[in-house]
Amino acid sequence: MLPRRKLGNTGMDVPCLGLGTVKFGRNEQVKYPAGFELPSDREIMALLAQARKAGMNLIDTAPAYGSSEQRLGRLLPQRDHWLICTKVGETFAGGVSRFDFSAGHVRASVEQSLRHLRTDRVDIVLIHSDGNDLDILEKSDCVETLEKLRDEGLLRAVGMSSKTVAGGLRAIELVDVLMLSYNRADTSQTPVIEKAHRAGKGVLIKKGLASGHALNAPGASATGTFRFLLDPPGTSSIIIGTINPNHLQQNIEAVSRIFPT
Repeated sequence: MLPRRKLGNTGMDVPCLGLGTVKFGRNEQVKYPAGFELPSDREIMALLAQARKAGMNLIDTAPAYGSSEQRLGRLLPQRDHWLICTKVGETFAGGVSRFDFSAGHVRASVEQSLRHLRTDRVDIVLIHSDGNDLDILEKSDCVETLEKLRDEGLLRAVGMSSKTVAGGLRAIELVDVLMLSYNRADTSQTPVIEKAHRAGKGVLIKKGLASGHALNAPGASATGTFRFLLDPPGTSSIIIGTINPNHLQQNIEAVSRIFPT
């Protein structure tokens, strides 16, 4: 079973690996080494069962991930077992991303996600930044709206999937959870991870494998890569997006070798 870590002060424990689901619903305008077909319902159900067997119960999705939320709503077994993380602010249609961080859009987005996921509450909602982190945090009412939705019981933790160091440092003061890009080729978010740890905020790592490119680098190994990603104190979980059961198993085994149970 995968080891678990605290997600900051949210009261949630998460596995060291979470399952990213962009490939469940979108194969346009993505930065993976090779193109791919969307998986069948049967393939998704088998992957979810494989993840659950390993203790991998953290799911990351978003409205911008095509039909990912809708498919999870149909196919995710035993909802109470899973921790679901979704996002607000970005939608994707016709091959184009659109961003809206207004109060009305944020509320409508969360309510739509609940309908798509067929649940009455999601565990984490992240602001899906367009890169203008500070403007979103300081010039919109996005965070305030998410806090109201949390108070209404529609979500448990507010967070931000940020893109800049300045934005990440500011977000620490305002949200419960941060999702940050961090890998061997890009360690610029190290100060944010360190400050988040001191502040008791949860940290989810995105792009830890550089959209699949990291393990193709000369001399790279899965075990060494995951050890590097999980070493910083305060790192809660690495979100890995895959629809390949062999890759999923290799990742699970690599992390299990680092932290044997």
